[in-house]
Amino acid sequence: MKLTVPLFLFLGLVATPSGMRGQSDSSDTTIQAPDPASCTPDTGVPCYSPQQLQNAYGLTPLLNAGYNGTGQTIVIIESFGSPTIEADLKAFDAAFNLPDPPSFKVLAPLGTVPFDPTNNDHIAWAFETTLDVQWAHAMAPGANIVVLTSPVSETQGIQGLPEFLELEKYALDQHLGNIISQSWGTAENTLFTPEGRRLMHDFQRFYARAAAEHVTVLAGAGDSGTANVDVDGNVYDFPTVLFPASSPWVLAVGGTTLQADATGIFESEAVWNDTNGVTGGGISQYFQEPFYQRALSDTVKKQLAGHRGLPDVASNADPVFIYVGFNSDPANNGFYTNGGTSESTPVWAGIIAVANQYAGRPLGFIHPMLYAMGLDVFGERSETFHDVQTGNNTANGFTGYEATAGWDLANGWGSPGKLIWGLRNNR
Repeated sequence: MKLTVPLFLFLGLVATPSGMRGQSDSSDTTIQAPDPASCTPDTGVPCYSPQQLQNAYGLTPLLNAGYNGTGQTIVIIESFGSPTIEADLKAFDAAFNLPDPPSFKVLAPLGTVPFDPTNNDHIAWAFETTLDVQWAHAMAPGANIVVLTSPVSETQGIQGLPEFLELEKYALDQHLGNIISQSWGTAENTLFTPEGRRLMHDFQRFYARAAAEHVTVLAGAGDSGTANVDVDGNVYDFPTVLFPASSPWVLAVGGTTLQADATGIFESEAVWNDTNGVTGGGISQYFQEPFYQRALSDTVKKQLAGHRGLPDVASNADPVFIYVGFNSDPANNGFYTNGGTSESTPVWAGIIAVANQYAGRPLGFIHPMLYAMGLDVFGERSETFHDVQTGNNTANGFTGYEATAGWDLANGWGSPGKLIWGLRNNR
């Protein structure tokens, strides 16, 4: 089966826990949040609430002090979008006791196509949009959100990428925000054609411009380990990574399996590799080793052999709850579970929004600072990240990479610990 590009489709939509459907009126503020433990029978893991993830990743004291992303805007790039996304976000917020964002906009500078509830591609992107929006907002409730939608579906290879590039250029031209979140990708190798290489070059020029304009760009590392597909849906018979996550200008976000207590107190973390999916990660076959990775250990540098390694960072990718109201049958609306690096990417986008506010400036091209902190240049490595040292991203018969102490090709530096405090102290 061909795998389309919204990263959660690599994971697949997780079955909705019984009793969660039927709450179809997304304007109803009495909607109750599901119990995190209620999805364990279907997913094998709890579906953490926003407050639990906020706590696990060190955001709670910052949020309590008023650092919630105020003054920041997260720009999210999607195909088609969701026709009910604003109402669904309100329902999600009401259920989880979150405030509405100060500003929420959906813009379609390239035009739109009517939403077709019988079109699987439209439905898939509507789920993707919902996951991206609700979980970026969950981490940074005070940040503005702008969703930019394309009328073209992005699939493997070049299809849809030129339109996404136009949307991202529009975001910079119109000064929409300092954070761009991309939960989609295609195997680098699908772009190894003259046209594809030109397109990657155009993206690279754009990402360099974004860095110069103090914009942080994020992308998911993927949900299939090192086993990605070509334009015909066939799995490459060698390890591959996704673009744009492989771009040295882009913050590549991997996935973890988080263990936390009922309040979200962090207990442990492992590489995301279970029945729900497997984090992407590996070595670019196209991009050279960026300067910020040159100080990594000799063992890692031998693995990289002069090429870009990813991911840079990670966070929980096991399923979380999202609220949808776009299904034509009201009985099919309500809470669903979904995850993957399409979860961890917007989570990190929200974290960056909080970090920007706390630092008092847009952090923009954040890689050099993150790597300096991970390498203990500032003497705070033990508190900066949760260093994931358990698991690997082997999947579908493809040998992946093992988690180790420090940076690795399975989870990068790991997930946020006291990251934001360090970003301010060492800016």
